[in-house]
Amino acid sequence: MTRFIFADLRRLWAGSLVVVLLIAFATALGVAVTLQERALRLGSARAADRFDLVVGAPGSETQLLLSSVFLQPSPLPLMSGDVLSKLAADPRVSWTAPVGFGDSFSGYPIVGTSTALATNLSAMSEGRVFSKASEAVIGAAVTLPLGYAVKPMHGTAGGETHTELAYRITGRLAPTGTSWDRAILVPIQAVWGLHGMDAYGHEADEAHAENTAGDPAAGVPQDEAAHHDDPGHGEHAAIDPDAPLDEHWTAETPGLPAILVKPKTIADAYKLRQDYRGNGTLAVFPGEVLTNLYATLGDAKRVLSAVAVGAQILVAAAVLMVTVMHIGQRRRQIGALRAFGAPQSAVLMIVWLELFILIALGILLGFAIGYGAAMLLSAMFSGESGIVLPVGFIRDDVKSVIAIVLFSAVLALAPALLAYRQSPAAALRA
Repeated sequence: MTRFIFADLRRLWAGSLVVVLLIAFATALGVAVTLQERALRLGSARAADRFDLVVGAPGSETQLLLSSVFLQPSPLPLMSGDVLSKLAADPRVSWTAPVGFGDSFSGYPIVGTSTALATNLSAMSEGRVFSKASEAVIGAAVTLPLGYAVKPMHGTAGGETHTELAYRITGRLAPTGTSWDRAILVPIQAVWGLHGMDAYGHEADEAHAENTAGDPAAGVPQDEAAHHDDPGHGEHAAIDPDAPLDEHWTAETPGLPAILVKPKTIADAYKLRQDYRGNGTLAVFPGEVLTNLYATLGDAKRVLSAVAVGAQILVAAAVLMVTVMHIGQRRRQIGALRAFGAPQSAVLMIVWLELFILIALGILLGFAIGYGAAMLLSAMFSGESGIVLPVGFIRDDVKSVIAIVLFSAVLALAPALLAYRQSPAAALRA
């Protein structure tokens, strides 16, 4: 029987291949959607786990998270700089780090921060943490060598290159699986200086202040970037590239788009969030904000899953119709088998096994294609964002495979029963 079945499939290889591919692509769509959505959840959750609390100005919690944790470029409102000094002196805080955006280099975001973040974000795989305004630390995915001179460019693309300062790369962080792997970390004092502010919040020149009005990295609110009568304006804030960093934050610290905070305990984290939700600040737990994003992703997943299920139903109906037509064309062959003494059960088994083999091959191929598509999409996303998206099957997927196979076995019975009920005499006269 086995030889007969495989000989029959080889004889009808073209039609068999079409059936297998139809089932494979319909299955692959559902598998890719499931794996990619799960990978996005896991990857983003792991990236956000490195940051316990984010403090920013009142506004969108989602945008604060996307900009400060996932480094998505967006102009954030500024909060008062004295928030940083208060958090740094708070006994409930293990460490705190300012975050300033606005510049880039070769597609990599340049993030102004402090040595606290560069030290605690990840271990150093090469070199050391920056200690001067002219030094930088790069993420694991930044393809630049140590000692390279980074000339910052204003904005993310097409901006003006800053000529006042070039950062020399002194260290590389170990991989974190987050967007920070593609970031260039520099002292925030240098960022302030390049954008017309000194460490005490004084604008350096009228023209540059007008150009950077509202810039999240500059720390210059729009209502302050106006005219000044100070005769000292006319140059950028003085940047001494060789001076050691002074990270004793004061009440005169320039405005900031975000501050990353590491509380000492869980209880401290909740108290800090409560204390800094209001009075010009907004404190969020990245995990809570992600939960809301996951709800949106869940809605999108349901829509895509419904599309995938609809495609699978249409394919199943098409396969069933083609198979029934195929059985009709093989009536003489089935009649001959019966005439030569093949029992009805043998005919039933032959037809059922042929169709079930095709469906099973299509399902297996579909899972392979879906997995490959999810891996490809995750690799593309990771290359652009730096976030590692883990693609893999879980125990529930095995249950889904078993359910699909059982459904396929039942589906294959329909044409097999049709062949089973044919009489030999009627089949030979057809």
